[in-house]
Parts: sequence; C-alpha cells; structure tokens
Amino acid sequence: MSGIWLALVGGIIFFLGYKYYSKFIAEKIYRLDPNFTTPAHQYKDGVDFVPTNKFVLWGHHFTSVAGAAPILGPAIAVYWGWLPALLWVLLGTVFAAGVHDFGTLVLSVRHKGQSVGTLANKLIGQRAKILFLFIILLLVLMVNAVFAWVIANLFISFPASVLSVFIQIPLAIWIGYSVYKRNGSMLLPSLVALATMYLAAIVASYVPALQIDLIKYFGGEDATGLFGMTSTSMAFLVWIVVLMVYVYIASILPVWKLLQPRDYINSHQLIVGLGILYLGLLFTNPEVTAPVTNGQANDVSWFPLLFITIACGAISGFHGLVSSGTSSKQLNKETDARFVGYLGAIGEGALALISIIAVITFFPTAGDFTATYSGFAASSAAGLGVFIEGAAQLATGLGIPATVAATIVSVIVVSFAATTLDSSVRLMRYIIAELGTEYNVKPITKTHVATTIAVVSSAALTLIPQGPKGFGSGGYLLWPLFGTSNQLLAGISLLLISIWLKRSGRNFWPAIIPMAFLMFMTLWAMIEQVFTQWAPWTEGSDWLLFSFGAIILVFTFWIVLTAFSAIVKEKNNNIEKSS
Repeated sequence: MSGIWLALVGGIIFFLGYKYYSKFIAEKIYRLDPNFTTPAHQYKDGVDFVPTNKFVLWGHHFTSVAGAAPILGPAIAVYWGWLPALLWVLLGTVFAAGVHDFGTLVLSVRHKGQSVGTLANKLIGQRAKILFLFIILLLVLMVNAVFAWVIANLFISFPASVLSVFIQIPLAIWIGYSVYKRNGSMLLPSLVALATMYLAAIVASYVPALQIDLIKYFGGEDATGLFGMTSTSMAFLVWIVVLMVYVYIASILPVWKLLQPRDYINSHQLIVGLGILYLGLLFTNPEVTAPVTNGQANDVSWFPLLFITIACGAISGFHGLVSSGTSSKQLNKETDARFVGYLGAIGEGALALISIIAVITFFPTAGDFTATYSGFAASSAAGLGVFIEGAAQLATGLGIPATVAATIVSVIVVSFAATTLDSSVRLMRYIIAELGTEYNVKPITKTHVATTIAVVSSAALTLIPQGPKGFGSGGYLLWPLFGTSNQLLAGISLLLISIWLKRSGRNFWPAIIPMAFLMFMTLWAMIEQVFTQWAPWTEGSDWLLFSFGAIILVFTFWIVLTAFSAIVKEKNNNIEKSS
C-alpha cells in the first residue's frame, strides 16, 4: 500500500476535525466571546503580556509544543505496527488534544492568564494546587533534560546543522526589533531569515570547515581528554553548557525580542518542512513496508503503553502548560483561541503523521523493519535516527541531495526542540517563583534566581552519568517517564476544564470523556512501570525512574481524590441550600 493513502486519510480527518468539531467546541462548549478583554490587554507589560497577531501567536504556540516528541514518540510506537499508532494520532488529536490545548488556553484567559497549576487552587483547592505545581515542576524538568539531550546529540550527529540553527538567533532578534520598534512587517523578514538558514544548511553540508564537529576538534571518536572523558562525552558537555547559557538568556528576555520572532520563523519552517515531506511523499510514492500490526512485538504490550509512548502528537500535558503559561498572556482576542489552540494541535498531529509515514516507508522490506525494530528498547534507540533518514529519503523525491536533506531535517528537529526547551525553562521559572510566593521564600521569586535554579537543575539532570549510555545519559534515561507524567498532566488539566465547564452550567462531556480514558490508560501504564519494571525489587530496577515515578503517581492520586472530594462537598452544599 502507498504511504500517500495514509496521508490522505489523515489530512481529511484533521480537516473535518478543525472545520466542524472545533467550531462546535468554540461555539457550544467554550462559548468564545469576541468582546472579552483578554489578559494580554488587561495586564499589558511589554514583557510577558503582549497582545499578538493570531498568526504570530500560532507560530509561537505551535513551535513551543512541537519539539522532538511528536517525532520521537510515533517513530518508536510503530514498533507495534503502524495501524495502532496511526489511529491514536488521528483520533487523539481531534477528540483529545484539540479539546485539551484549546480548553487550557480558554480556561487561562478567563482567569487572568494564570497557569493550570494556579487554577487548580480555584477549582479544586489549595492542596491540589501545590501538588499540581510540583508535578508540573518535575515534568518541565524532565522536558528540559530530554530535549537538551536530544539537541546535543543531534548537533554531534549532524554537525552541518549547527551553523543554521545558531544563525537563527541574531536574525530573530533583528526581526523582533524591526517589528516592535519600527512597526514593520514580520512576514517578509521571517521568510528571508528562513531562506538564510536553509542556505547555510546547504553550504555547510558541502563545506566541512563550516561544520561544527566538536568530536573532530577533540581528536576523533577514539580520543580521550579531560578527566579521561571520551571526545563524545566532552562534545556533549560543551553543547549542554552552550544550550543552558542560551536558554538562560532566552527565557528572561521579553517575548517580543526573541521568543515570538524566532517562533514565527519556525512556524514557516514547519510549513516548509511539512510541505517538503508531504510533497516528497507524493513524488516518491513509497510503499508501506512495516507491518499493520507487529505480531513479533511480544516483549512489551501495546496496551496501554501505546497511549503514553505517543504523547505529543496525540495529546500532551505540556501543551496545556504552554497554553496557560505563555500563549494565554499573548492572545489578542478570545476568538483567536480556536485558531491558536485547536489548530496548533492539528499541526502537531500532522507532524506525528508524517513521522509515522517516514518510518514505515523507509525500509526496503518488512524484514528490514523487524530487524531494526527487534524489541521495544531497540525501537526507542533507533526511532529518531530512522525518522531523520526516512524524512530525508522523502525529501530526495524533490531532487534534494540526501546529505542536504538530512541536514535540513535535523535543523527542523533541533529548531523545534530548542523552542520547546527555552519555553519550558521560562515556564519552570514561573513555577519556581510561584512556589516561592506560596511558601514566602522571597529570593526564589526573583527572575534571575528562579532562572538559575531552573537551568542548573536541568543541566545536572541531563548530565547524570548512569547506565550503558555513560556520561550525559540523564535525558535519555528519563524518556520512559516523560510519556506517563505528560499524559497524567493532560488528564489533570482536562479534569480542571471539566470542573470549570460543569460549574459554568455547560456541557462537560467533550472534556470528561477523553479525561477518563487518558487517566485510566496512563495510571494503568504508570503503575505497571513503577512497580513491575523500575522498583528496587524487580530485575530491571532503576532508582531514578522509580523515585520520580512514585512521587508523581502519589501526587496524581492525591489530586484526583481531592478533586472528587471537592465536587462531592460542593454537591452536598448545593443540596443543603436547595432544601
């Protein structure tokens, strides 16, 4: 079967979901009001609260949520066969992710731009707020570690991509000043910036002197250096330090100086990148060689692990953090929330869809697929690399040389991951400062102190020297926990949306149905992982994953029980008043 058919079916479902279902949600459920004064206008400060054109804001929102996760998750999950992964991406995007991303944005806008963590206090109670903030803190810490690990490794594997990625920073700053200080247009400069980035990627692919290959600078793969570290470990350390310095600066700058213009560039990069891949699919017309369902995938059951392996790309709690953490503070009109929130989820679904297609059409035969995807661990290790090679193979259908195509694909992945990384650090800074306010620890409420804590802890976690991966394996080791904690966060956010809708006298079923499904699957998967895979008494014990997982699991049960207790108490109070 041709991969084109899968893209066509997915495109139709996404189109119908946005045209009809999101309209129903906007008009009948969330009841958007074009005259509502958004926090961007009410608290306009030129730093975090900035009224923003919906196209620019969509660019920021989408590129903040579309990091490596909607690529990596689906590229791993096809281990169980392409059909389960495809169905979860399509149905999850339309009925879960769209409702969640859209809903957390509206919920935050209706509550002064507050984050979902803070809103837990108003909707459930003070205790739930503190527990929720700690879950969010752990999640963004893991996001920082995982994405820093991904970026550093892509820089090492694809040194030709480095120049293009770093050129984007001064270009974005220039665009920010030209737009907000001189009232210029952002469209043309961002297209020029994107063309410059791709030109740099093409040139660097052919000119070794422009490839920043740190392993080569440190003497080659077999060389050892400082404290006996390998050249690969030294290169990894340098890139992590560089990334942390960058995200420190990026996360404290006003959003218009770097965040918005860079994300707007990346939104065009997304359109160009998806255009290249989908057009490449059309011209190459590759056959799907991976199995519909993989009968040999018997080491790890797809049910319920599929629903946490693909988080971003189907539904992701991190999206709610972005919606309520940064996007809600920039929404110009409440009616823009449908375009920014729901269409942002559709964009991520489209990225996950092409990730699936790129992987399942990459292998010449089904035997080659099963040889690479020989087990879940092997799939996890191979997923991102297979996507980049598979995407490059699609791009060659447009006449793009394979080397250049691989560089451009890696630039796209790194750009999205870097956007997510500095948005996540900014969110972590907000949460640390909020906890400081809650517990009256004034030093950590200050911007630079909170940012320093976020950056240092993220770097420390990324550089944990543990397991067969050796130095710098922290981000890799935490990936199994990322999916479960991310989905639990999405479930809790949908619970908050459901409570808000119920108290507002609105239909809460579009939110509570995906919430119940997600919480059931994720809690099942997490209990199984924590107590049968990572616990100290098991053969594959892992103290790092067990500790983080147990804490998040206990906090989640506590929040859910607190929420139901609050609902029951409220119901009883209403009965007493009516009697």
